[in-house]
Amino acid sequence: MTTLVHAFDWPDRIVVGTVGRPGERTFYLQVRTGARSTSVALEKEQSAALADKVDELLGDLVADRSSGVSVPAETPVELIDDDPVDQPVEEQFRAGAMRLGWDPRTLQVVLEAYPVAVPRDEDDLAPDLGAEPDEPSEMLLVRMPVGTARAFVERTRKVVSAGRPTCPLCGGAIDPDGHVCGSRDGV
Repeated sequence: MTTLVHAFDWPDRIVVGTVGRPGERTFYLQVRTGARSTSVALEKEQSAALADKVDELLGDLVADRSSGVSVPAETPVELIDDDPVDQPVEEQFRAGAMRLGWDPRTLQVVLEAYPVAVPRDEDDLAPDLGAEPDEPSEMLLVRMPVGTARAFVERTRKVVSAGRPTCPLCGGAIDPDGHVCGSRDGV
């Protein structure tokens, strides 16, 4: 089976954004070049972890003086993107595994996202001797410059933190419809 690759080199836009109200939000990694875009659903935790890993990679590049890469300490003003995700959002797939890397030839951060692995039916458990090894049906491949990566980190962290407020007693999320506190003090 051939893997369908949604490839974006030097995208016009790469953002994490949400659809829905806090507590019911769906997170999307959305990439666009011209009129072509791809949206991949993420979990909130995946979004936060992705921002942390991209930030860590940028920090490693700053620390490695031999890399010759100039990484902005803050997001360049012209790269700040606070707009909502492009509508309509058409989910390509829900992300499972992701990989992050650095391409020293193009001086770009490389992000790969793969769909959540779907378990096979019991009928499919019989080995097919002519079958190819399991390959994902599709993947997202994005190459972005360091300034864009810095903007991606900042925006993703804002989006993740913009959810429901946290209860100061139990640390649980406070829903718009109310909150039952689970603090240890029983307060």
